[in-house]
Amino acid sequence: MGGPLMSAVITTADLTKSYRGHAAVDSLHLHVPEGVVYGFLGPNGSGKSTTMKMLLGLTRPSRGEVVLFGSRLTAATRGSLASRIGSMVEAPPGYGHLTGKENLRIVQEMLGLPRSSVEEALATVRLTEHQDKLVRRYSLGMKQRLGIAIALVREPELLVLDEPTNGLDPAGIEEIRILLVELARKGITVMVSSHLLDEVDKMADVLGILSSGRMIFQGTRAELFKHSIPDLVIETPDAEAALELEPAAVAVPEGIRLSGIDKDQTAGLVHRMAMAGLPIHEVRRVQQSLEDVFIDLTGRGGQL
Repeated sequence: MGGPLMSAVITTADLTKSYRGHAAVDSLHLHVPEGVVYGFLGPNGSGKSTTMKMLLGLTRPSRGEVVLFGSRLTAATRGSLASRIGSMVEAPPGYGHLTGKENLRIVQEMLGLPRSSVEEALATVRLTEHQDKLVRRYSLGMKQRLGIAIALVREPELLVLDEPTNGLDPAGIEEIRILLVELARKGITVMVSSHLLDEVDKMADVLGILSSGRMIFQGTRAELFKHSIPDLVIETPDAEAALELEPAAVAVPEGIRLSGIDKDQTAGLVHRMAMAGLPIHEVRRVQQSLEDVFIDLTGRGGQL
């Protein structure tokens, strides 16, 4: 990650979790800056959930350490640190036979919080008008928002959410995304895991990409895109002759397309085509998505 590090809410050193000799999380070094949306990305089974459980003290690491708000996470510090964190790492919590408000009241009374915290949490996730409805009648999106409200009722400094948009339709996904961005603007650090790379791309300030339990990238979007060279398209009506000049290219309707070719190589190819008398109508880079860069960076050919 380039540039000076911002003040961190979460850091880990050599964080590792092994099961029967297999490292589900392998030597992880996390740095989650204060006041950002941190997108924790990777395919299913990459170790995201295991990592989050270790950060919350729900799973003990095999090796390494977790530091939260500048304090090392131990059995002695877990309680005080947990009071500053809201989380949703399993299916959305909530008793179906109770209303949304009643569910929040249980948490508020257990934690000895002011009654106003319930109203504030409901308003934040836009559930006020549904607060007296039974949770079993909530849509999946409303249940997800209730889970976030339960995490928010203690007014946390850090919010840790594991796949909060799972099972939601596009409208529900957008609703959660807008909510998380708003929370970060209010000063809450949000760490959100997802296998939906392009969706997190729309809200995350900092990205951490996990693959097979190892961190393969951590930094900003701009820094990530420096790791990948977009495909090049050269528009020409004589693609066949262009392919003879550059066998690594593939034919496309507009002309030819090449992967992994830098500026100097591009200039050289354009020069060779011009010297051969081939017409060139346009030379352009193909716009990339975050998922395109992820696949390029990791060499994965399949879907996430």
